[in-house]
Amino acid sequence: QVQLVESGGGSVQAGGSLRLSCAVSGYTYGNYCMGWFRQGPGKEREGVAALYLVDGSTYYADSVKGRFTISRNNAENTLYLQMNNLKPEDTAMYYCAAIRDNCYRFVTGRTDFTHWGRGTQVTVSS
Repeated sequence: QVQLVESGGGSVQAGGSLRLSCAVSGYTYGNYCMGWFRQGPGKEREGVAALYLVDGSTYYADSVKGRFTISRNNAENTLYLQMNNLKPEDTAMYYCAAIRDNCYRFVTGRTDFTHWGRGTQVTVSS
């Protein structure tokens, strides 16, 4: 059973940085797509970044390209999201997710991953 636990959220001023962590338990090697999603107040959940474990391919939403970086530490079985130059519009609950498949769901704007964490709140003030 795959379990995901996020941490690292908090409150920062615009222009600041945060690093989110997702501790992964259970088998998630090989044909898995790991992703970060977010849901802001009154908004639908949206994909932020994804990482395909087979070849290390990464994918980003246009709104975060050049500012966010997704990575994974295999030894610690932890997924990260480094967020730089944060903006007020980045304010949201951030979720870690996984699916035993490639990342086509993320690339096509879908959010139907099979495993989800409970989320960590990120608040960016202007």
